[in-house]
Amino acid sequence: MNPTGLDLPPLAAAFVFGLLGGAHCIGMCGGIMSALSFAVPPSLRHPARLGGLLLGYNLGRIASYVLAGALAAGLGTLVGLAPGVRLALQVLAATMLILMALYIADWWKGLLRLEALGKRLWRRLEPLGRRLMPVVTVPQAMALGAVWGWLPCGLVYSMLTWSLASADPLRGAALMGAFGLGTLPALLATGLAARRLGGLIRHPATRTLAALTIIGFALWQLWGLWPGAMPHEAGHAGQH
Repeated sequence: MNPTGLDLPPLAAAFVFGLLGGAHCIGMCGGIMSALSFAVPPSLRHPARLGGLLLGYNLGRIASYVLAGALAAGLGTLVGLAPGVRLALQVLAATMLILMALYIADWWKGLLRLEALGKRLWRRLEPLGRRLMPVVTVPQAMALGAVWGWLPCGLVYSMLTWSLASADPLRGAALMGAFGLGTLPALLATGLAARRLGGLIRHPATRTLAALTIIGFALWQLWGLWPGAMPHEAGHAGQH
């Protein structure tokens, strides 16, 4: 199986990575979710309305991830035409997953440098988000979430590298969509002040397990790229 293909295992893995990255998501975006909640006028803060707005924020955010995944994969089709380049992109994607794992476990924060690259774009987009506040409707929340989806994030950039290596816009969009859905439970819970879930996700043991799981998957990817590692599947892929 091509680990960047559009079938169940990669999509399931992307979803799980979103779940496992919940500790990072809460640390980076939990404050934003709380701020967005408090920005809702007091008269509209009853549970049903607030829940709808929080869901709208996150659906807009995930939509931006899907768009970014399609764009990254589109770039991959341009630079990955040569077999050697495509292989290099797949190795890069697996390496970025390992770096993401180190980031989640708080073992190494090198991805912070990567986040710095996106700050220029964010400085242009942030004023657009401010104009949408205070939020009173679900479409307005989705629009604000779509802006928020471009917030510099090493976790997202690592997954975008995986989309880049897929070299197929549909695959790239699907991978980022699955990843975004995986982040949804933690961020919705944070927005609704579910402190127990936040404490569990932040626990060092949880972060370590998440990191080891992602590293294991990345190593499996690298093994699958090794010449002769999966001769049967390589032959099957060559038939398409």
